[in-house]
Amino acid sequence: MSQIASRGQLRMSFLRYALVTVPAILLLGTISGRASGSGYGNPWFDALIKPSIIPPSWVFGVAWTILYILLGLVLAMILHAHGARRRLLVGLFIFQLALNFAWSPLFFAWHEVGWALALIVAMLAVTAALIVLLCRIRPAAAWLMMPYAAWLVFAGLLTWQVDTLNPDARDLVPGSVGTDIELEL
Repeated sequence: MSQIASRGQLRMSFLRYALVTVPAILLLGTISGRASGSGYGNPWFDALIKPSIIPPSWVFGVAWTILYILLGLVLAMILHAHGARRRLLVGLFIFQLALNFAWSPLFFAWHEVGWALALIVAMLAVTAALIVLLCRIRPAAAWLMMPYAAWLVFAGLLTWQVDTLNPDARDLVPGSVGTDIELEL
């Protein structure tokens, strides 16, 4: 027998990683979004002029659930890989994930639309570098990153349009304009 571990053992090793990484990323993503008041129902976001291409609210929940599952699988594949580049891949993955989790507070809680757009550009750059490196080591993981990269492009377009349609978005205070009329007698 020339193998150290059988295919079945290797598959189980990957599944053990995935059983931790997928729920962890889903949980952290959910916490990041909920803690910052992401999405519809946020008074500031609801007061913004929205681009015509913005999808309904349920699309974001479905999309991010799928994307976080894919990211969890990618991380499991990276952790399961062996070799000198594994540490670099883990570092890049964690960095892009930290940028991802920082986006919701930056946009929804702090109302920094311009900085949120810059953050998406940074996420795209790091994600592209990660995909290139993954192509050499784990091509399947690189393919699993493609929907995430595509969604980042779409999110960047949405953020740019929100920034264009709402140049004073940072200063927007929903509910500050009332309909009461003051009468001077």
